[in-house]
Amino acid sequence: MTQPSIQLIRSEQAPAAIGPYSQAIGFGSLIFTSGQIPLTAEGQLVEGGIAEQTHQVFRNLAAVLEAGGASFQSVLKATVFLKDMGQFATVNEIYASYFGDHKPARSTVEVARLPKDVLVEIELIATKPVEIVEK
Repeated sequence: MTQPSIQLIRSEQAPAAIGPYSQAIGFGSLIFTSGQIPLTAEGQLVEGGIAEQTHQVFRNLAAVLEAGGASFQSVLKATVFLKDMGQFATVNEIYASYFGDHKPARSTVEVARLPKDVLVEIELIATKPVEIVEK
């Protein structure tokens, strides 16, 4: 049996890594995204508040997942980092709009500070599409 190899996943539709990391790594059927912040593909911080920033984060995540052969419907786990837990309801509503009926496992934590002083960062663990079985 051959061992899976590590695949570097990169999308031109999401901001390039701004440090010594990859946008995402694939291993076998799994995809691990780095945390995405609300930068455009050109590296510009989006203007506006938590809603605008959260939508940009999801646009970035969608691009990275697509580059790896996955989608929001194949996400297993999400980790959401918020600067202010008081903005949870807004982020949660936007989050739900991207996942629809799919409900991956999730953790949400408030943090003291995020890169570039953004309001939200999200990272995902996904799998390339497989059949979902309810138990």
